[in-house]
Amino acid sequence: MPELKLFVAPNTCARVPTIALEEIGVPFETELVRTAAKQQNTPEYLKLNPKGKVPMLLIDNEPLTENVAILSWLNAAFPDAKLMPKTSGPLEAFRQTADLSFFSATVHPIVTRVAMPLKFIEDKALSFEIVRPVAVDAMNKVMDMIDARLSDGPWWYGDEWSAVDGYLYWVWGRITGVGYPGNTYANIQRHFELSNKRSAVQRAMEREARNVEILKAEGLYVAPR
Repeated sequence: MPELKLFVAPNTCARVPTIALEEIGVPFETELVRTAAKQQNTPEYLKLNPKGKVPMLLIDNEPLTENVAILSWLNAAFPDAKLMPKTSGPLEAFRQTADLSFFSATVHPIVTRVAMPLKFIEDKALSFEIVRPVAVDAMNKVMDMIDARLSDGPWWYGDEWSAVDGYLYWVWGRITGVGYPGNTYANIQRHFELSNKRSAVQRAMEREARNVEILKAEGLYVAPR
């Protein structure tokens, strides 16, 4: 059994592999990265992950970054957990990679613009008046497609939960947490409510809540807005 340590920060997409690891059920440790204190930019962290981001998974002290890679490795290392549906051939397997990449490369950047517009324009008024509205419009198009897909079943792949659903869970929670108007997307809201009932999701959120309390005690917690 490999020794696993996942580097995380509250509200980030590190929630996605945390859920996946909880679904697998193997022992793992989470290491809180204090992003408000720029811990991700310290020489110690950059030595492991020069990208200066979370998540990062240490596998027997060997780093692996990027959610697509982390989730794909976990799926291959722990096939009995069924993080992704079994495929009938290479093309279907690559389509699963495309689904994960869709959330990582297409949806995630829009999430950042919705949730953190100040990253793109430092002027607060302009960032919330220009960046966020444009991002919301882009997100609406994405959510239209996702909501339509979920009409065929509660999960991304129909009746079978997958790591893709963990990604969608983070996306929806992140954007609605800053006021994204999602009340017209009944299928996604149902997906979110069903996800909240999964014990693995509950355990992952408990881990995150403990880290939030640590950051609050240290005066380093930045709430979503």
